Formats: sequence, C-alpha cells, structure tokens
Amino acid sequence: MTGPTPETVPYRLVAFDFDGTLADTFPWFCANLNDVAARYRFRAVRPEETGRLRGLSARAILKDLGIPAWKVPLIARHMRGLATREAGQVRLFSGVPEMLARLDAAGCVLAVVSSNSEANVRRALGPSAGLIRHYACGASLFGKARHLRAVARAAGVEPGAMLAVGDEIRDAEAAAQAPCAFAAVAWGYNSAEALAGARPAHLFDAPEAVARILAGPPERAY
Repeated sequence: MTGPTPETVPYRLVAFDFDGTLADTFPWFCANLNDVAARYRFRAVRPEETGRLRGLSARAILKDLGIPAWKVPLIARHMRGLATREAGQVRLFSGVPEMLARLDAAGCVLAVVSSNSEANVRRALGPSAGLIRHYACGASLFGKARHLRAVARAAGVEPGAMLAVGDEIRDAEAAAQAPCAFAAVAWGYNSAEALAGARPAHLFDAPEAVARILAGPPERAY
C-alpha cells in the first residue's frame, strides 16, 4: 500500500500554533496566571472560573480580567520570559510527534506560528523540530495573521493552499485575516464549543485525527 502523495494532500502548507496545540502548556499558564495578575494588577482568576473563560475569545478575556490594551505587550513579554525559564516543564501532547511525522511523509510542508519564542518551541519539539520547515515565532497576541502570510511567502504557497491549526478563537481570526483555512483542535485553551462557533474547516479531537484527515491512514507493513 502506498501513502498519500503531495498531489492528494488538500493543503500544501500546514501552520501550527504551539501553546495548547502542539504543547500542553495550559496547566503551566494557569499555575502562573495569578502571580502575573498580582504583578500587573489585573483581576485574579478563581479555579472555578476556568471553564467559563475557556469559552471566551482573547479580547473578551482581557476585558473580563480588566487588562487594558497598553499592558498586553508587557504581560506577553513577561510570560515569554517565564516560559523560557521554565521551558523544561513543557511537554508535547501525546501523539504530536507521530502526527508531524505522518504529515511530513505525506508531503505537507510544516510551519509553526506562535507567540512563544523559537528557542522554546524547538526545545519542546525535540527531534520533531527538524520536520518544521518554517518558524514564525514571537508574534504579538493579535499579530499572527502577518506571520501566517510570512510563512506562506517563505514556502512559496498561496494562502488558499495553507491550513492554520490552532486552539484559540484568535487563531481563527488570524487565519481569516491571512486569509487561509482554519482547523481547530479541541484539547487546548478554548473549549471545543467555543471553537465550533468560529466555523473551522475541521475540528479535531486528537492529534491522530489531524494526521488521518490531512495525510490519510498510516501505511501498513505486509
């Protein structure tokens, strides 16, 4: 049995978000959030609020927590610094290395577009980092559309042949601005119900589903 060829893959370029999509950073984020709230003087989050906040867009969360726009870059820079210092705690979701390997074998060009730093992303990806052809990291909270367009240009791919894969409503918004198709993953920061409201081209419930839909079933050895 032969695997999919590049001609049968619906998207030539697949651009992944990192936090909450490839790497399980939501517990780390929750553990650090209230310390950051005290430092930058916005409202702390009670444990029982987590479910409600997962249903909100990033802009709605900023409003809910009382974070003015001018503080956002400062907070983002601080969080990136924390992420760098604690990078050893970050783990990929189960199945992610296998998913990336199957997509690469199927002829998909892979990219990572993230607010996190490239060094942190590469460290977490480990051996899988070599499968990523294009990195566009350090994006601002609402600046991913520009980075998506940049990786499309670098890959020589029209935006219409690119799929952005992410776990947040703001990822869907960035894809629409790029413009390219968007696929949501249900295991990250925003809830599956909230992401469904963004009308993604795909809503995946596991990394294996990403590989199966985009690259076809794995080859069998006979």
